[in-house]
Amino acid sequence: MEKRPTFREKVLAVFQGKNTNNIPWQPRLEHWFNVNRARNQLVEPYQSMKLLDLYKKLNCSVRYYYGEAQDISSPNTFIHFDYPPGAGVFEFQQGDDIKVIFRSAKGEELIGKKRLGEWGCSWHYIEHPVKNIEDLRVLEDIVTSVSYRFDKDFYLEAKKAMGEWGEIQFYWERSPFQRLFLQYAGIENTIQLIYDYPNRLQEYLKKAEEAEDSLFEILASCPVKILNFGENIDGRFNSPRIFNQFLVPYYQKRVQQLHKSGKFCHIHMDGSLKPLLPYLRDSGFDGIEGATPQPQGDVSLEELKGAMGEMILIDGIPMLLFLPEYPLEELESFTKKVLSLFSPRLILGISDEISPQGDIEKVRFVSKFMEINQGGGGSEKKIS
Repeated sequence: MEKRPTFREKVLAVFQGKNTNNIPWQPRLEHWFNVNRARNQLVEPYQSMKLLDLYKKLNCSVRYYYGEAQDISSPNTFIHFDYPPGAGVFEFQQGDDIKVIFRSAKGEELIGKKRLGEWGCSWHYIEHPVKNIEDLRVLEDIVTSVSYRFDKDFYLEAKKAMGEWGEIQFYWERSPFQRLFLQYAGIENTIQLIYDYPNRLQEYLKKAEEAEDSLFEILASCPVKILNFGENIDGRFNSPRIFNQFLVPYYQKRVQQLHKSGKFCHIHMDGSLKPLLPYLRDSGFDGIEGATPQPQGDVSLEELKGAMGEMILIDGIPMLLFLPEYPLEELESFTKKVLSLFSPRLILGISDEISPQGDIEKVRFVSKFMEINQGGGGSEKKIS
């Protein structure tokens, strides 16, 4: 009897462009697990499990390893960001808020504030540190003073913990523009910079990008084969003009650099995509993670496939279908459609992860479907 490939082998085969019917099922379960653990709503056998045990129990692949004690809202798991003495980013929790102090080597400070989600497992900015054009100079001093290092010990820990349940991959900080857009200045202030101070904005982005050259040298030489640009692109805010002017050239440069070192690259685009469909292939990414089709997103599966061509779809099943009110028949039908349209250029998952209100047994349902049908190859069998 022929030995079935492991999840790790399946993931690598997809990125390597092998024509295989062994599509990996790789949902992201971290937020569901952490929130339900925090609110004491995990039932046995899940209550006594660790996160990796949950993946194994449900027979699905692991995409990201955070370590049992890691804060999964932070992208800096494999890459550490070091600042000069006295400088850095300092956080102080005040109830449900986190005060964030950005301090330059000169002692100048910018103040921001995050707010934790209801169960402390997520956060969002409610006050951005860059509030005016003068603040951009201080931010520039901070981001251009950072040095980077790859955490080899954490990589070895991840490799041992994940084993054959997935191929190690990770994400780091967003691109200089997207970081300004979502973290440092916010959408409104960044758009004001685009129109009122275009030359100064371009100067800042150029310096911030040059400061990342050493980071991309580390990424290119690290042992991890699959790298995720965790950009969180949304066409409602990242208009075609913004996407093509501020992001595509950056992506082209960095993806080409990483491709030369034999890396595979994908980008996280989990918002509305319809305005950006004509430009999805321009950046050179191997795949798109989190692209959310209807009824949750604003594009059909057919539109997404037409725009992506031979790019790899990473995920594909809308999170809504894992809520209790949606019937299993609809989930099964949608899963078949994703497999039919995107195989073999597919890492099947949830766009972009299961909600804490989701029915975890539906993850097991898809696992059984994939085990029976081996990624949709051959005749399909219905799950009883």
